[in-house]
Amino acid sequence: MSQVISIHPPPWIADQTRCLLAKRGHAWLLSGPSGLGQYELALSLVRAWLCDCPSVDGACGACKSCHAIDVRTHADLFVLLPETEMLALSWPLNEKAQDEIDSKKRKPSKEIRVEAMRDALEFSQRTSSRGRGKVVLIFPAERMNVFTANALLKTLEEPPGDVKFVLASDAAHLLLPTIRSRCLGHNMLWPDSCSATSWLQDQGLSNAQAQTMLQASGGRVHGALHFAEISSVWGQLPNAVQRGDVRVFKDWGLPQTVDALHKICHDQLALLSGATPRFFAATDMQKMGSWESLTLWSKSLAKIMRSIEHPYNIGLMQEALVCQAQIALNSKP
Repeated sequence: MSQVISIHPPPWIADQTRCLLAKRGHAWLLSGPSGLGQYELALSLVRAWLCDCPSVDGACGACKSCHAIDVRTHADLFVLLPETEMLALSWPLNEKAQDEIDSKKRKPSKEIRVEAMRDALEFSQRTSSRGRGKVVLIFPAERMNVFTANALLKTLEEPPGDVKFVLASDAAHLLLPTIRSRCLGHNMLWPDSCSATSWLQDQGLSNAQAQTMLQASGGRVHGALHFAEISSVWGQLPNAVQRGDVRVFKDWGLPQTVDALHKICHDQLALLSGATPRFFAATDMQKMGSWESLTLWSKSLAKIMRSIEHPYNIGLMQEALVCQAQIALNSKP
């Protein structure tokens, strides 16, 4: 799913921005579980570093530099994302890549391509256009393949004097150790429940939706906002899956479907062990399945996630997944 973009970041992102701006460094690695706002924090730092009138709190939001970032035309900012994310977030591709995709010579890449990294490194050698230095933003950094990451290493070690790098990652452990060692690290902070609920309500969710989606996302507030469109059916999923009702996943993608099934499986295992469900309300759950059936189901879902990018027929795959889940949930101890 695409990331949430906000000119006025949530308070916990603003607090982290203020903290990081008080520190010095040419390369930062922002890391933590998905849904905590890595991209938002990275962009907030970028805006402050390039702003014409920055304060200790960050960018002013009103100058020409801030406007140029808003309209995706800042000459001193290079955004390095997979092409699928670039398109989703309205960042322009270079002319060659756009032509190849428009002419259907290839599909948008889900990795950060080495050609794009070479463009970023060439950009880092140029003179700053506005006199406030240059910035390269890389997200999700774990989408760099080994060739792309190796191309970055030398510049991270010996950067040009006026360039900064900010890498944001949902899975920093997948990065090369040599990449991690060349960056100052920052672990993303989790917002408290009250602040998260209040912010979600400001985004248009009701209090009940906010509470439900925060639980569904495991407390990851940006993930909760992405889940909001399915808030009306979330609590129905466990029983629907037990009945084998695949219609509940109509219009869902496979990653979203497998994620929901994983969470049902997790909470069923929690119930069997006497613990409280994490992703669903206790009133939405009843003990189903056995230790053996649920454990085998969990392992199977983990295996499927490793090949989730394969071009499966979504409808047929969902039917197979729900059939497998129904068997696991209806197995007797």
